Formats: sequence, structure tokens, C-alpha cells
Amino acid sequence: MLARRFGDFATAEDAVQEALLDAATQWPAEGLPDNPRGWLVQVAYRRMIELVRAETARREREDRAARREPDRRGAAPAADESLATDRDDTLVLLFLCCHPTLSTASAIALTLRAVGGLSTAEIARAFLVPEATMAQRIRRAKQRIRDSGVPFRLPDQRERQERLAAVLHVLYLIFTEGHTATLGPDLRRVDLSEEAVRLARAMHTLLPDDSEVAGLLALMLLTDARAAARTGPSGELISLADQDRSRWDATAIAEGTALVTRAMARGPIGPYQLQAAIAALHDEAPTAEATDWPQVLALYQVLERLSGNPVVALNRAVATAMVEGPDAGLAALATLAADPRLAGHHRLDAARAHLYEMAGDRDRAVAHYRAAAGGTTSLPEQHYLRMRAARLAGG
Repeated sequence: MLARRFGDFATAEDAVQEALLDAATQWPAEGLPDNPRGWLVQVAYRRMIELVRAETARREREDRAARREPDRRGAAPAADESLATDRDDTLVLLFLCCHPTLSTASAIALTLRAVGGLSTAEIARAFLVPEATMAQRIRRAKQRIRDSGVPFRLPDQRERQERLAAVLHVLYLIFTEGHTATLGPDLRRVDLSEEAVRLARAMHTLLPDDSEVAGLLALMLLTDARAAARTGPSGELISLADQDRSRWDATAIAEGTALVTRAMARGPIGPYQLQAAIAALHDEAPTAEATDWPQVLALYQVLERLSGNPVVALNRAVATAMVEGPDAGLAALATLAADPRLAGHHRLDAARAHLYEMAGDRDRAVAHYRAAAGGTTSLPEQHYLRMRAARLAGG
């Protein structure tokens, strides 16, 4: 709302952060206001006014505003004008952060920070770069958006297509962080995964005929359908093979399966549809043993050719083991060891441990489970991997 009204994204973010700080200190002492969202908007609006008035480079700000199309973004509202706190501009902000003046990497990083609420450290881990590098990238992205003078509105059809790939990748990363948090005691960050699903639904409403938008929404629904069964009574992680499938959300599975089926029939086929199709195969299997692994492997092979993503290659190696045996899977993993993008990544050690366990090599499985536990910052993952190592070592 502030960015739309004032046309200054960076300062609007500062004002919102100050309003959130006020809420964090006042609400515990004074109680939750009747309209928390409206309270935050009003306080952020006042903070924005203060920041604008304190801005020493007022002339530069006025010049930037004059170069934009004539509108009322830079003006204060009339006394009787509503602040429209019920308007949801998140999708507009999402496209703004993915402006074509930014590189894809910078656009994704900025959106994860501004829309997804991820910390700079979490974003750096997602990109496999140092935190300081990511902080500089986000700072430069904010500066370029501020200097571009781009209006705060949904882009037209041509601009949407230019930004769509970055927007979908951002939503995928937000959902991934919500599905398995990189830090902390909890396996999931429900706020992030729910927000990603909400935004994906909004994107699907905006672009109902785009097969990859539908594929991404289907992937989220099919993955999130297993959420209730992923953890035990104490919050411990439960592997896909050991989950109680009666706890999976049948409604979400049906919706996701229908979405991806229609999308793949319409085409063209893209990475999100392929991942959704893989998720559907897992979700539709009544037991882990009944999973159609040959079809899963075939889909991963197509996905690997499309994406070139090392994590996809890692998953393809595991699927290879399920079809051709653990030795074939380990041979496939060996080819990934030299990829610098996977250097030190705990998932490579976890996959090796799983396949060595399948092969009956307990000592190597234990060593790699322990190495994987030492490489993840997720406490539930650490506990799960150490438990697997202890069980094998003691058996």
C-alpha cells in the first residue's frame, strides 16, 4: 500500500519495518488491537510521512516523481479518503520485484526478502553464496528499482511474460523454505508455505491458461498435502516411506492431480509440471512399495534435461537406485561429487547414506548420515539423520 501510494519501494519497506517494531513492543503490553492489519497500515503510513519529511534530498525525489506518469502516488490523501487497508497488493509487489531491469538472481533475492519475508542468511543459503554477497545483491536491486521510476501496478501482458519465469521461481523458493525450514527447531514454516500457495492461486487466477503456473500450484498442493504426516508427536521428521498415508490431504491431492493433468494435456511441458507429476505419482501410491518408480525415474530424466539443476540430478540418482538397485544409484551420485554447487551440501551425503543403507553397507551409511547431520542447519533434519546413524551403528 505504501509503495503504491508514494512510489518509493525502499523507504516504504523501512516504514513497514518500524511499524512492525512498534507492534512487537506495544501489543504484548497493551493487547492486540481490534484491527491489527489496519493498525499496522496506519502506523506505517505515519512513519512513511516522517521518513519522507526527513529526507534531505527532497529535490531529487520530486524530480523522480515528475518523470513518472502523472498520478497521485506522491501526494498525501485527502482527510476523508480511506487508506484501503483491505486491498491486497502482494501480487503487484511480486511483479515489481521481478522487474526486467534486474538480473534474474537479483530479482529473486529481492522478492524473497520483500515478499517472502526470508532473512538475508536464508536467501544466501538458497543461492549457495555468502551472506555478505547476498546482502549487496539485495541492496543494489532496491537501488535499481528506486532509480527506474517504474509505476506500482500490475504489468501489461508483454511485461508479465518477461517477468513470469522469475516470479514463479520466487514462489517456488518461498514454498520450499516453508516446506522445510533451513533454520530453527521446526521442520516447517507454515506462514511461508501458505503464503506461497495463496500467491500461486492468485497467479493462476490472473493467468488461467498458463500451464507452468498451473503446474507450480499443483506441485505446491501435492507436496503440502503430506504435511500432517511429515512429523511425529514430538516434531520429529518422518520419511516419505514411513508416513501414515491416511493422514494425507485427499482433497488437496485431487485438486493438484487435476491441475497437473489438465496443464500437461494443454502444454507446453515445463519443469513445474514435471515436478508436480512426480509428486502426484508419490501421492497416488497406496504404499511406498507401490510407487511407480520407473515412471518417476523417466520424469526425472526429462526434468534433468530441462533444468540442469544438480538437486534434480541427485533425486534422479535416488530414483535410479529404486529401479536398478543401490549400486546404480551410487554410481550416478559419484558423477555429481565434482559439481561445485553440491560441494558440502548435506543432501548429497544424505542420499549416499540412504543408498549405502539399501546396499547393506552400514559403516559407510553411518558415516554419511553423520556427515549429512553436520551439514544441515535444520534441527529436525539433524535429529532424523543422527537417529538413522545411531540405529544402524547400534544394530
